[in-house]
Formats: sequence, structure tokens, C-alpha cells
Amino acid sequence: MNSQSLPHPDLILDIDARADLLCIIRHALRAWCRQVGVDAARADRICLAVDEGAANIVRHAYRRTRGRIRFAAGHDRSTDPPMLQFTLEDDGEQVDLDTIRPRELDDVRPGGLGIHLIREVMGEAIWEHLPEGGTRLTMRAVPASTAQDHREETTHYAW
Repeated sequence: MNSQSLPHPDLILDIDARADLLCIIRHALRAWCRQVGVDAARADRICLAVDEGAANIVRHAYRRTRGRIRFAAGHDRSTDPPMLQFTLEDDGEQVDLDTIRPRELDDVRPGGLGIHLIREVMGEAIWEHLPEGGTRLTMRAVPASTAQDHREETTHYAW
């Protein structure tokens, strides 16, 4: 992990980029969220967004080859209030960053909603090419629920 990708990560994983291993990231992230006090429903949303990002690495960055996924989670204490930050990195094929966009929601068909989901759950999602090859996705979770979360549930999340 590049030191710029996440100040003080609490959780770092490096796994083979295979769809059947993405559960490792989900399980570790869910446990980490519990450890830092994230509500279970909010943690599920965060896990889903991170899983979408990791699945896109498997699907797009390594579509012609095998590789690794590096994942980190931690608190970004440089902001006020501190935010959760998640980083996914790969060494795979770099896709054109301009093509990383959600499809229109009225285009009803299977798949293609991962970018919508990531942006809905996370307060910020930034894709960037790594100088040595590959891509980094940095996601920052807002410290409290979004309006959507608040409508779906009766509790207000703060951690």
C-alpha cells in the first residue's frame, strides 16, 4: 500500500484477485466495522460498496490475467470529523478513468449498478491510475447516515 493511500490503516489485506475470495474482504471488513463501532446496517452497506469495487477489479483489471487485490481500511484523522477510509488497489490493466461512470438508471438490465451503489454509500469515491501500473479506488464513508439511510431506518448512525 502506498503511504498516500491511507493514513494509519487498521486493516490491510492482500489477496488473489478471484471472485471466490472476495468473501475474505467482506468478512474482515464487517468485523473491523464492528470493532470501530459502525452500526451493523451501515456496515453491511459499506461492505457491499467495497465488494462492488473489488468485483470490478476482478472483472475489469484482471480480465486477461491473474493478479492481486490490496485492501486497506482505517480512520482518516486529518479531517474534522474523522472519516472511515477504504482503499482498493490492483496492478492490473488500467481502464480509461473517463469510462468509470454509472449507467443511466432508466436503462433497465442486469448489472452495471456498482458505481451507483459505491457513490450512494460512500461520501467520496476516487479512482486514480497508479504510476507503476494498476488503479487505486479510495472511498471515504460519511460519519453519519445519509438521508436515504435515515429514511430506511429509525436510528441515526454516528461513530
